[in-house]
Amino acid sequence: MSQPVIMKSNKYGINLILNPVIPFSELLGHITDKFMESEKFFKNAQMALSFEGRTLSKDEEYQILDTIAQKTSIHVICVIDYDEEREEYARQKIEQCFTEDCESTGKFYKGTLRSGQELECETSIVILGDVNPGATITSAGNIVILGALKGTAYAGASGNETCFVAALDMNPVQIKIGNIIGRSEDKGLLASIRDRRKTATEPQVASVSDGRILIEPITKNTFNNI
Repeated sequence: MSQPVIMKSNKYGINLILNPVIPFSELLGHITDKFMESEKFFKNAQMALSFEGRTLSKDEEYQILDTIAQKTSIHVICVIDYDEEREEYARQKIEQCFTEDCESTGKFYKGTLRSGQELECETSIVILGDVNPGATITSAGNIVILGALKGTAYAGASGNETCFVAALDMNPVQIKIGNIIGRSEDKGLLASIRDRRKTATEPQVASVSDGRILIEPITKNTFNNI
């Protein structure tokens, strides 16, 4: 390819087409240049990022994400891989869940919840944005976050432990479902988050299993068991 990095935008975010042979350090420099050149256009944007043309290690992906975060105001909320069947299934299931809930009894909230903000809902709720550290979302039903969960989420607030919390990027301070609490410092929940970070970022769902909070990728089995 004539250019080491080609940037293409789509309705979900940006797809980077990468040169497959040049050294990664050189490639990272070209990626940095591309994003800095586009800073004014994408200023403060929240987007998904995908890679094409080159197989990246998880460490290389993290270096790219860290560089974007440090050099620009762009917020990458998730990395989309090219397992098209899994991505499409996850998208359909998320949309199905919040559409069914919200058409009957649920609500939408558009915007990011920032530190100190609290949102309570007597039905299931879909957040079209992020839940930042220090923010809390409480719902009597399910919680679906089309963004990053970095704060606190409390689903099934009436005591319903069959509810769930789903997010495109799952990195919570605390999750509570019914009367079951899981914190990021808890061994089980922390291990689940660490295991998730070893793989490409993907939609995750938190549910109650054997009396504890379990976070796992959204798969056919996951939703069949909820």
